[in-house]
Amino acid sequence: MVIWIILLLMTAAAVMAVLWPLSRHCARAAQQADPDTHFYREQIAEIERDRERGVLLPSEAEAAKAEAGRRLLRATGMTAADASAAVGEPALRRRRAASTLALSVIPIIALAVYGAYGSPHLLTHPQEQQAQVPGDKMDLMAAVSQIEAHLAQNPQDGRGWEVVAPVYIRMGRIDDAVKAYGSAVRYLGPSADRLANYGEVMVLAKDGLVSSEAQKVFEQAVQLDKTSPKARYYLAVAAEQDGQIEKAKQAYGELLSSSPEGAPWVNVVRQRLASLGDEPPVAEQGDAPQIGAADIARMVSGLAERLETQGGSPEEWARLIRSYAVLGQRDKAVAAAQLARQALAQNDAGLKTIDAMARELKLTDAGP
Repeated sequence: MVIWIILLLMTAAAVMAVLWPLSRHCARAAQQADPDTHFYREQIAEIERDRERGVLLPSEAEAAKAEAGRRLLRATGMTAADASAAVGEPALRRRRAASTLALSVIPIIALAVYGAYGSPHLLTHPQEQQAQVPGDKMDLMAAVSQIEAHLAQNPQDGRGWEVVAPVYIRMGRIDDAVKAYGSAVRYLGPSADRLANYGEVMVLAKDGLVSSEAQKVFEQAVQLDKTSPKARYYLAVAAEQDGQIEKAKQAYGELLSSSPEGAPWVNVVRQRLASLGDEPPVAEQGDAPQIGAADIARMVSGLAERLETQGGSPEEWARLIRSYAVLGQRDKAVAAAQLARQALAQNDAGLKTIDAMARELKLTDAGP
C-alpha cells in the first residue's frame, strides 16, 4: 500500500511540473508585452533626480511626474489588454489540451514503465517470509566459513574435518569432502566407518566409479570391521565393474543375507543383483520411482550411437567408457576405448585422456 502512495505523489509532482509553467505564461506575457513601461518608470525617476538637483522647480517636477504617471498607467493598461488579446481563444485551447495531455499521459506512462522495469511483487509477502529460505542457507554458509577459518588455523583438528566433510557433500563440494575425509583419517586415525565414508566420497567424485585407490580404502575398512555394510557393498560394486560378475553376485548375496530386515541398503543391493540377473528387485511400497538398469542402458546406448556416427570430445568418449565400466560391461568399455583412440588419432591431448581413463578403470587389454 505504501508503494502506491509514493507512486501517486511522484505522479502528482510530475503533472504539476508540467502545469505550473503553463499557468505562469499569462503573467509573464503581461509583464513582457510592452517595454515602454520600463521607460516611463525611468522617466519618473529622472524627474525626481532633476528636482533634487534644482534643475526643475517643484511645481514643474510635479507636473512632469503626473504626466509621466498618466502615460505609465495608460501603457500598463494597454499591456494587459494586449497580453489578453495575445493569449486568445486558440492559445487557451492549446493550454487546455496540454493540461489534459499531462494529466492523462504522464500517469499512464509512469505505470507502464514501472510495470515493465519495476518490481511490484517484492512487497506482496512479509519480509519475514522472504528472508526465511535464504536465511537458512546463510546460516549454513556462515557455519562452514567459521569451521574453515578454524581449520585454517588448526589444520590438525581431525574432528573438525570429520564434521565439515558431510556438509561439503550436502553443498555439492565433493572434492572438498574428499580432502576433508582424508584429513580426518590422517589426524584421527583409521576406523571402519571413517574409511568407508572416505571411500564413498571418492566414488562420488568419480561419478560412481570405484577406483583402485577407493578399493584399497574399502579393503582396509573391511580389515578393521568385516561386517561394515558400506565397505562390503562398494567392494561388490568394484568386482562388478571389473567384470567379475560371479564374485559380485556372491558379495551382494552375502551382504543381503547378513543385513537386518529393513536396513536402508537392502533395496539397493537387491537392485544390483537384479541387474546381474540373479533375483528381481523388491521395492518398499511408497518408494518414489527410480531409473532402472534398462533405462540407464538405453541412455548409454544412445551416447555410444551418437559418438560412433557423429564423433565427440575426449570427455564424452571417457564418459562412455566409464558408463560401461559402471554397468559392469567390461568388454564394451574396452571396445569403446579402442574406438575412441581411432576417432581421436590426431588429438594427442584426447588420447592422453582416454589412456588415463583406461588406466583408472584397469582396462589393461585396452592399451594402445
